[in-house]
Amino acid sequence: MVQGGTVMTPNGAERIDVACAQGRIVALGDLHRSWSADTTLDATGLHVLPGVIDSQVHFREPGLMHKENLEAGTRGAVLGGVTAVFEMPNTDPLTLSAADLQAKLDAARGRAWCDHAFYVGGSAVNAEQLAELENRPGCAGIKVFMGSSFGDLLADDDQVLRRILRHGRRRLAVHAEDEARLRERKHIAADSSDVRMHPVWRDVDSALMATHRIVRLAAEAGRRLHLLHISSAEEIAYLAEHKHRVTVEVTPHHLTLQAPECYERLGSLAQMNPPVREQRHQDALWQAIRDGVVDVIGSDHAPHTLQEKAQPYPQSPSGMTGVQTLLPVMLNHVHAGRLSLQRLVDLTSAGPARIFGIEGKGRIALGYDADLSIVDLRARRVIRNNWIASVSGWTPYDGLTVTGWPIHTVVRGHCVVRDETLTGQPHGAVMRFLESSSDEMARNVEA
Repeated sequence: MVQGGTVMTPNGAERIDVACAQGRIVALGDLHRSWSADTTLDATGLHVLPGVIDSQVHFREPGLMHKENLEAGTRGAVLGGVTAVFEMPNTDPLTLSAADLQAKLDAARGRAWCDHAFYVGGSAVNAEQLAELENRPGCAGIKVFMGSSFGDLLADDDQVLRRILRHGRRRLAVHAEDEARLRERKHIAADSSDVRMHPVWRDVDSALMATHRIVRLAAEAGRRLHLLHISSAEEIAYLAEHKHRVTVEVTPHHLTLQAPECYERLGSLAQMNPPVREQRHQDALWQAIRDGVVDVIGSDHAPHTLQEKAQPYPQSPSGMTGVQTLLPVMLNHVHAGRLSLQRLVDLTSAGPARIFGIEGKGRIALGYDADLSIVDLRARRVIRNNWIASVSGWTPYDGLTVTGWPIHTVVRGHCVVRDETLTGQPHGAVMRFLESSSDEMARNVEA
């Protein structure tokens, strides 16, 4: 039982207790006199949020475990107050088949600290199998890379994209950068060897052109889209006109870091795809949060080692850690008045559950999974590299003082972080999805 806290329910902030049994929320209200519990968390002075869902992480397993792995990545997640993650398909091997998906599910069993699901990559080699693959247990959906990928995972041809869009019906997640434009402009980065040129090389048009293409193609196919890590004012203005079919993700780094200052201070540690851009773009992202255009905040946790990041630009790889710092950084924005706590809950819990159709998650309500991110809105902490659980061991926010911090993390009733300290054993389980469950039931009825 969680007692004495301010609980963020669908009704707003309420001073109530939360009782959990067998992984679910079973009672809400003034419970301390009428209920007894094996474990009690005193949340006096704290806010109890629905478990944070990070719907974009790259945990690098299999094949790239010198940068990250499922155990360390999910350990960082729960230390940062995140209770569930969607993991991406650009591993080695790529996640393109049922066997690839099952290998990841097997690797996570008994090692993952939080709940999880895995994306399957949409590709020319598996387009006709995607309707079946997206409905497999543990599949978060289909992810398409229009740029910034390699081999069979790159889908930059309109005919391939049409094949992908035709096969399946769940919301399609897309990394929208125009690969042909990026290749044509690569000389801008190579000739300068200056990481400050990253947003010049990967300019707004490279993102906007791809966004236009995929929205048009999805409209032809009648398919819903989820556009990942939107980074520019121009994309936001365009997507605001297509909200009937398209949902939008933004990231903490695009909301927090600014060019050119971040590149001058952090060098390639600030290098991401799409890039961190100038102030006017960040201002547009914040306005889009206020206007309701943005549906989800995902971290795009994509670590590389410091040795890899130290290579001369543009040989230095794009990516940074983010899952562990998502909630502290965003709570600091709440403290600064840039968004309300209720809006943050919508972006990190209710929003992901709603748009992806996650069963039993996203709100503190009777019958829902007992996933709780319990935070102290007044706690001041300094984010340090030595706090980061990732195998890569660093964060671009090293040295940043924030107000607002995760104190306890509860995953389906298991308190896996108590008083900021990891406890117990990994209890992560595979997430369930309404659409895939409906399909399975339909197949059973037909059989």
